[in-house]
Formats: sequence, structure tokens, C-alpha cells
Amino acid sequence: MKKIYLLAAAIITFGLASCDINSVENMAELSTENFPVSEEDGTAVLAGIYENLNATHANPQESFLYYACLASDDQLGGGGTNDKLMQAEDLLCNYNADMTNNFWAQRYEGLNRANTLIQALPNTAMSDALKTQYLGEALFLRAYYYYELASFYGNVPLLTEPSGEMVTQGDVNVLWGQILQDLRDAANMMPAVRKTDGHVDKYTAEAMLGRAWLFYTGFYCNGSDIASLTSSNYNPLTSVSLPDGTTLSKQDVISYIDDCVNNSGYKLVSDFRNLWAYTNRCTVEDYDYTKGQDLKWVEDDNAVNPEALFSIKFNKLASWSTTIGYSNGIALHFGVRGGQQYANTFPFGQGWGAGPVAPNLVADWKSAEPNDIRINATVQDWTTQPSYTYGGWSDFVQETDYYGKKWSPISCKNDGSTSLTDEYICCFEDIMYGNTGGLSGGYGNNMQLDNIHDLVLIRFADVLLMQSELKEDVAGINKVRARAGLDPISSYSLTALQNERRWELACEGVRWNDIRRWHIAAEALARQQNQPIYYCGNPTTNQAHNGGYAARYNATAGFQKMPESQVAIGSVNQNEGWTTAEAEYTGW
Repeated sequence: MKKIYLLAAAIITFGLASCDINSVENMAELSTENFPVSEEDGTAVLAGIYENLNATHANPQESFLYYACLASDDQLGGGGTNDKLMQAEDLLCNYNADMTNNFWAQRYEGLNRANTLIQALPNTAMSDALKTQYLGEALFLRAYYYYELASFYGNVPLLTEPSGEMVTQGDVNVLWGQILQDLRDAANMMPAVRKTDGHVDKYTAEAMLGRAWLFYTGFYCNGSDIASLTSSNYNPLTSVSLPDGTTLSKQDVISYIDDCVNNSGYKLVSDFRNLWAYTNRCTVEDYDYTKGQDLKWVEDDNAVNPEALFSIKFNKLASWSTTIGYSNGIALHFGVRGGQQYANTFPFGQGWGAGPVAPNLVADWKSAEPNDIRINATVQDWTTQPSYTYGGWSDFVQETDYYGKKWSPISCKNDGSTSLTDEYICCFEDIMYGNTGGLSGGYGNNMQLDNIHDLVLIRFADVLLMQSELKEDVAGINKVRARAGLDPISSYSLTALQNERRWELACEGVRWNDIRRWHIAAEALARQQNQPIYYCGNPTTNQAHNGGYAARYNATAGFQKMPESQVAIGSVNQNEGWTTAEAEYTGW
């Protein structure tokens, strides 16, 4: 059965007192003077911090990860005519009041839990080794949550301890300094042991330090005003002052990434296709693309993925009476829209049609690397699958002929091993893990609750590419290319690195911050205009809205609109580019 990890389950039996999640006021959930007092208490609070990863899957369309996919130049908005939020995120526009406030509230709840544990750990009755490990994990998660918030909104209020006072915006450079400091400290304090139980480890912190460093030092290299952030000048910083008075240098970060590459025990999976759930044992031999090729999903039957440094875990506890966040909401939203028969789209399951792959990605990829196996491993070309027809829902916006495979829901044929009688099962997990619904039971074959495969956020391939970028050499690039069956490149160039990251990490939510930090976003985004799409089943082209992609990016630097409720209480000022009619999406 699907393992129920600490990070997604312990919180069910330990409920943290709620806070005012509509603002950054009254954030103190627990008194750290007398809590936690036991190892069990500390473990429960840590589980609550991890659980915040799942909480956003109740409303994944408001999350940074979702936005990062749709806003990038490699995916469009999609959805139906009523799914204006999806299209607004692609177009860098707003739809409705407080469009992403749930995400803001959830992440600050997670931050407060992290601050509670960080402050309380000295008073906890557990071994020093366990305290150090838990502190490292809490620092990592605090940094990760701030990384998402700061990438999403820009200068957000920085809280480093539980507080009942309203905290306002400070210096954005201090905010990013705290993110880098937390990751550095987490990497330094956690033992050199690779974790395989769903917890983060020293090497996860090192990898995330590399990601945060590359974004901050590139994106903010010219300054923090809109003109500087959208400038085409790219000359990344080589050192950053941290809040504790120390300095983090580029060479320091290289040393952490080298340690992760050389000593972590994480490694590339031998076949790129085995990373993705469509090669699971319940599906692989019924899918024409994968059958007969000796492929095997690395996570079959709860096996540990040797390439995954950081993942969100899901489980069979998802139900309407608890939280749908225990199921993979990204998979549901990125499922095939149309309500058609599973046989037509097999093995890709149904969902809301978010994030159709942009034709410009496929064209660029085929032109640059026509023999790259990752193209077909990443993108389903519906024109090559005659069974696919435009389904029963005639409202699809920005549909393309291309569909992302990596994060999709995956169906399977019914093998008769369960009481389910349908010919096709919506989610292979129903067969692999005997999933018949949530805590109350009785769902079964439920496309909205039964996607529970991991969502991998950091892969070892990404670390290898970060190593090449930081050291300006080809070693990491060529390891990734070799896995894809491609010839090595002889010399390093930023263009080669940019291309390799685009191909290897396509449709994994990484591209958005890459094009922002390289200062190529406006130009890259503009290439989505006039690309062939379908609107309500009719061929057309992707038209400019609200001034066009480049204009919206240059007005906002890619930051989302601050939630109106946060502006109203005075904790933040509204971001630039969001106060005029050009910011409001009204429909296709």
C-alpha cells in the first residue's frame, strides 16, 4: 500500500491551533515557553510544517508552482472558458479579488509553524542530534516557503519568530539574505546522510541553496526596481551579505553543490522515461510508447527515486471530509480536458486542462535537438494518436496539439485485482496501492482524489546543471546529455546551458525563474503570441491580451498582484503594474 509519511499524516492526529490566516497579524499559534516539551511534540510540529506542502493542493491554481508553469514561455494557460484564472496567470494578469490569497495565507501558516519549532527546539526533551536534524529541516522549509513567496510576490514581510504583531515589508535584499542564510545553515548542521523517508537532508539544502542563489544573484544583479529587474543586462552577483553579518560567495555555493554531486548518493536514473509515472507497472505494457522496452517507473510500489532530492508526498487519506490536499492537485489540474473516453487519451487521465504545452517549445526543441528522446518522453503529440478526439466539453481555451506528460494523471487498464468494474481505471494508484477513496471510503476510481504519485520538486539532473552553470564547465551538462543519448558538447556557453535546462526540466516549474534571472523573459514570452492553438475546438492563434506578454512582464517583472486583503491591512504595498485596467483579464 502507499506509505503514509510523517510529513503528510501526523498532522491529522495533532492539530495546531489556527491563526488568522487572512493576514500576517496574530501569527503566534503556540507558546514556545512550554511547548514543545517532548520528542513527540516536536515531531508533530515538524509534521505540521511539512503538511503545508500538501495544504496548497486544495487550491493548486493559486500556488507559485502552478503559476510558474503557466506563466513561463513553455506552457499556456488552458482550462475552459470559465477558468479565467488559468488564462490570467499565463497572460500575467489578474482575475477576481484576492486571486491568490489562499496561497499567501497557507504559506504564512507554514512559516509560523517553522518559526514556532525553531524557537521551541532548545526546550524540547530530545537528543541533541535529533534537535539539530529537526532544526535543519525547519530552516530548510522556512527558506523554501519564503523562496516561493518572494519569487511570487517580490518583497513580502519577513517573520523569523512567532509574533502577534503585524509585520510590514522591509528590505528585499535582507529577505533573500535570510533565505540563503537558512539554507546554508541547514546544509551545515544536518548530518551527511541521505534521507529516504520523505524528510529533507543536508544535500537537499545544498541543492536548494544553489537554486535560490542563482535566482537572487541573477534576477537582482542590476537592482530591485522594475527597470533593473526587467533590464536585458545579465551580470550576476558574486557575493551576498547575510543577516548574521557573514558573506556568502559564489565559490561557497560551488562548494556546496560539489558536495551534493560528489557525496550525496543521489544519482541520475539510467533511463529518463523511468522518472515519469506513465512507466508504472500497471500501465507500461499497455502504452504503445513504452511497451516492450524494459521500462520501469523508479517509484513502483513505493520504491525510492534515486534522483529525487525533494518531493511532495501524497497518500490515500484524501477525502472531501478532511482535505483534498493529500492528493496530487497539480496532476488533477494538468489532466486532459474534455470528458472523453479514457481509451482515447490512454494512459493520460482526465482533469481540468491547465498548462497545455506551447508550440514554440516543441518547435525550438525539434530544431535544436531532433534526436533528443526527451521530446517524446515529455510531450504527447495528439496528432500522432488517432484515438484522441476533441471531447464532450467544447469550451477548451488555448488547447494545443501538445500535452505535458511529466505531471499528468496516469490511468491503467483494469486487471481485476480490485472490486472496481470499470474497463479503465482513472489513476493507476487505485490498482498499485488498492486505493478506494479517502478516510470515509467508498470513492474509488475518483479522478479528483486518487492521484497520489509524488510531485518531485528538485531532481539530481538539476543539481548537475547548476554545477555546470556555476563553474562554467561542461561536466554536468554532458552527464545529463549522455543520459538522453546525445553527444557531449566540447565547450561551455551560457546558451548551451540555457538550452539544456530548458529541455531537461521542461514543464517542471523551473523555466519561469530561469528566464527571469537570465533577463530574457520578455523576449521569450513574446514568442508565445501567434502560436497555433484551438479555442472551443476551432483553430486560431494565441492572441495578445492586455498589451501582450512582453508588456505585462515589463510592467510587473513577473511578480503577481499582492492579495488585496494584505494591502488593505497595511502589511504590504501593491506591486507595480497591477493598479490599472490593463492588469485585469476579462476573458478570451
